[in-house]
Amino acid sequence: MNEIIQAIAVYALPVIFAITLHEAAHAYAAKYFGDNTAYAAGRMSVNPLRHIDPIGTIALPVLMYIFTPFVFGYAKPVPIDFGKLRNPKKQMAWVAFAGPLANFIMAFGWSVFALLMAAFGVAEAFPYKVAQAGVFVNILMFVFNMLPIPPLDGGRIMTSVLPHKLAYTYSRIEPYGFFIVIGLLVFRLMDYWFGPMGKLTGIVLNLFVAPFRFLLG
Repeated sequence: MNEIIQAIAVYALPVIFAITLHEAAHAYAAKYFGDNTAYAAGRMSVNPLRHIDPIGTIALPVLMYIFTPFVFGYAKPVPIDFGKLRNPKKQMAWVAFAGPLANFIMAFGWSVFALLMAAFGVAEAFPYKVAQAGVFVNILMFVFNMLPIPPLDGGRIMTSVLPHKLAYTYSRIEPYGFFIVIGLLVFRLMDYWFGPMGKLTGIVLNLFVAPFRFLLG
């Protein structure tokens, strides 16, 4: 029980930020490209309560952490009417990518935060653990959401870049996307995506962090 409480204390803030800014980024991008649906629904907000789903964001991940070898969760989906975008086929990809991009930027921010703490001689271990959790959670969310299965963001991007006929056929997977993802998790097939994509994302992140590591090291 103590281990669970400690894990919640370390991961709570990074997870809340990761989910909130991910969803708010979708809403902002949609509004930028012409769809005010999410904005009108109050989802272009940094208030976590507008994005957190009590079951998907809190109960499900905690229960899976306790009883299974993997963790899965979700936030309230941001309402987006792609038909209202000025160029729906093309701009769908940018709206979808805005969420994972927000996670990548947060992973970068947590990395620089850890470097700043070290540069200023912060000795307390807890904030370093929180920063480490922030990097891990946001890379995890980036990689997971870029999985090219609709309705995940990677699936939206794939639908956007495919030719019209193929895009229509591919988008018909969406009603079954959740079950496909669960199946990939249960049978450990997700490792074939998380391994290479996680390493690649880590390499790119390190390239962005390297100048700050040099200046603050």
